[in-house]
Amino acid sequence: MSVSPFDQYHTAILKVLRRIGDEQRNNISLAADVCAGAILKGRLVHLFGAGHSRIPVEEIFPRYGSFPGFHPIVELSMTNHHQVVGANGQRQAMTIENMSGLAEIILRNFVVTADDAMLVFSVGGSNVVPVEMAMEARKVGMTTIGVTSVESNRVGTPKQRDGKMLADVCDIVIDNCVPPGDAVVWIDGMTNTPVSPVSSVAGCFIANALKGEIADRLAKAGEKPLVAPDDRLPAVA
Repeated sequence: MSVSPFDQYHTAILKVLRRIGDEQRNNISLAADVCAGAILKGRLVHLFGAGHSRIPVEEIFPRYGSFPGFHPIVELSMTNHHQVVGANGQRQAMTIENMSGLAEIILRNFVVTADDAMLVFSVGGSNVVPVEMAMEARKVGMTTIGVTSVESNRVGTPKQRDGKMLADVCDIVIDNCVPPGDAVVWIDGMTNTPVSPVSSVAGCFIANALKGEIADRLAKAGEKPLVAPDDRLPAVA
């Protein structure tokens, strides 16, 4: 009897999360040091992701359980492609996220300094704009953090002109431990391509673990973050 899709996905997710816990604790800690350091200087942690990597960006800020100090950079041209075809379709988004020079233009819209930090999410690590966003941040002097699949970076085909992948251009790399291709559930009769990606769960896990570590560092430094509360929770005296 074949393993059910539910059980396949459950097993795969647990494996990914276990690997992150076992292998990425130190890198998450290093990233938290950098991010907390930027916030304590009165600066910002810039967040960037294209496509579905927008999801962990918004998971960090703004939302309940989040706090100021983060600046999400979410370009609708690369993330608002749910119509699939026609205007704002997926073909346009996938083309735009591989336009060399766009990251520089995006970053010029903001006042950034070397005291800021840049956190870039990209599962495969090959698309041009996320890679160049990290490169542009490094030119300014920012410490750069990449959240990506290290295995996908190793086997993927670079789209950036000099052959760089995201893992090549970041000071700190957090491996989301996602397998190449991302999807993990095999359906009987469908032998070519699995379904059900795991990167969103992995990315949000890392985002919230990192956010908690940053909050802990800020509180220990005497700068307790102003957290957006969920108004459905009971008041605490």
